[in-house]
Amino acid sequence: MRVIVIGAGFVGNPLCDLMEGAGHNVVRVTRNGADSSTSCDVSNLESLTSLREEKGTVDIVIHCASSGGRGADRTMRYEQVYVGGCQNIINTFPDSRFVFVSSSSVYAQRDGSIVDEESITEPLSVTSQLLLEAESITFDFGGSVARLAGIYGPGRSYLLKRYIEGDAQIDENGSESDGRWINQIHRDDAASALAHIVEGSEKNGIYNVCDDEPMLQRACYEEFDRRFKHGVPELKPAIESKARGWTHKKVSNSKLKETGWVPKYPSYFDALDKDDELLSSIIGT
Repeated sequence: MRVIVIGAGFVGNPLCDLMEGAGHNVVRVTRNGADSSTSCDVSNLESLTSLREEKGTVDIVIHCASSGGRGADRTMRYEQVYVGGCQNIINTFPDSRFVFVSSSSVYAQRDGSIVDEESITEPLSVTSQLLLEAESITFDFGGSVARLAGIYGPGRSYLLKRYIEGDAQIDENGSESDGRWINQIHRDDAASALAHIVEGSEKNGIYNVCDDEPMLQRACYEEFDRRFKHGVPELKPAIESKARGWTHKKVSNSKLKETGWVPKYPSYFDALDKDDELLSSIIGT
């Protein structure tokens, strides 16, 4: 199978490794052509056309590029990379299967409920609304969508980093004091889930990609305190202005697991115990 992975970065690179290891012909694409990848800007139709002319037809295109936008540019880049990018890919590779990597942030539930692929998606944040628009373009084409929970891995763990630096808090949620639910996925498990979806042509549709054990903030920070002795963060008002909105829900991965996928790290603390690179890359041990 010939595969183009647009966004050979934090998740895309291990995905490429898995696909190549399975014997597939993989084209690694980044915006700037770093690390011997092919340079292509998914937000630019001419750039994608040049990629098609250079590489020819492929069986599948996977869009897992990051927006690269920060601050005032964030919304603009989401529209260009995700909404425009999905449409550009479909226009350029109309005969290829297409998988778009989205986010579980499209679920805006605040009631602590379990959300699956049939749950209502009415995000309040503009960025998540744009992801949903990109998903709609993908669906209309007949493609697949993978909604990833918060990604962590070696060199990247927002949760632990903020705790170690003393910037963490437990978000108030009405009268409850345990904070909100945290949904995550290890980088390697995100890559294996995407490879699993790609390998099966029958696996079209939407799939939530997250680990088996969402955590309440308080339980998470109490375990951090047991391990690192930095105390348990204070309960404070939730930061409503967060880029992807404040939510309180448990993301279910049952649909994906029913197809035979199993995460290597069922929970965040499994990864802390078993991924030798993860802890040392965050706290410098």
